[in-house]
Amino acid sequence: MTLSFKGWSSMQHPSAVLRRRLGRAGPFVAAALVTVVLVVTTLTSAEPPGAASARELLNGRQLRIMAPASPGGGWDQTAREMQTALRDLVGRTEVYNVGGAGGTVGLSQYTRLAGQPTELMVMGLVMVGAIESNDSPVTLTATTPLARLTTDYEVIVVAKDSPVATMEDLAAQMRRDLGSVSIAGGSAGGVETILAGLVARAVGGDPAKTNYIAHSGGGEALSTVLSGRATAAVSGVSELAPQIRAGNIRALAVSSPQRLPALPDVPTLRESGVDVELENWRAVVAPAGISEQERRTLQDLVVQMTRSQAWAETLQRRGWLDATLAGPEFDAFVAAEQRRIAQVLNEMGIG
Repeated sequence: MTLSFKGWSSMQHPSAVLRRRLGRAGPFVAAALVTVVLVVTTLTSAEPPGAASARELLNGRQLRIMAPASPGGGWDQTAREMQTALRDLVGRTEVYNVGGAGGTVGLSQYTRLAGQPTELMVMGLVMVGAIESNDSPVTLTATTPLARLTTDYEVIVVAKDSPVATMEDLAAQMRRDLGSVSIAGGSAGGVETILAGLVARAVGGDPAKTNYIAHSGGGEALSTVLSGRATAAVSGVSELAPQIRAGNIRALAVSSPQRLPALPDVPTLRESGVDVELENWRAVVAPAGISEQERRTLQDLVVQMTRSQAWAETLQRRGWLDATLAGPEFDAFVAAEQRRIAQVLNEMGIG
């Protein structure tokens, strides 16, 4: 909304006009009305500081967001939802896809954008695992971390008529004979692989002997369990929750720190005596080589986006969990995840 005042020129504030016109009304009335004008003017011209600084940084240039995966997946969805929310804050934005090898193909191309603060990239736990499992020559040192955005958790399921009734049952069988428990999930080195290795280690087994059956996606992994070709399957809660609620499969445990609203009757791994927690987090980074001021500006913009109504509606519509984390805390989080994931994948003989 724009306020227009008669007689407002570049050399004359509206308060001066009002003071002259209201002088005869008495000093208290005049002062009160001038205060109202100043407050209204300030409120109507105010905008999030992150957005203002970012627009100044962009200087009319388009903000671009790489989704290092094919269209339709989680990173692509995140990038496009960011595009919508950021458009209200900075104007023109573009999303483009560079898929392949768990995001490492896109990461490799992203290194060519060093020093360009108009370029962002979505990434997450899957990329951390892919860098290790693919022995990628390009690592996250080619990026500048900005903020974690969302998270999802994994759920371990079995067929509804499986003799494995609880996570305690599955853990006991893994302790007796780790190789006899086959676990189906997504591509090797991905979130499901990591969880299977962490569970194997937590029950006292050798992660290298984990009997993991890799698939291109959660749907294929579920089919493997339903056909009896695997003991259990692992996939994202958001993907399997409808099947669980419909009674088509039985959920044993979730990888979250607490029970999830989407599956309130399903215990956590820790509740089941397996000391493991794993989240499939997604984040956004900038290229390496940008200045500290540019980093702060972009970080403030992203945090401002996560506080917007548009982003709140996205979280609700998508069923994503807010996991906003920025600054030194996010840097430390990523470093810890890199160490943990590298260790478990190396123990599994991957990478």
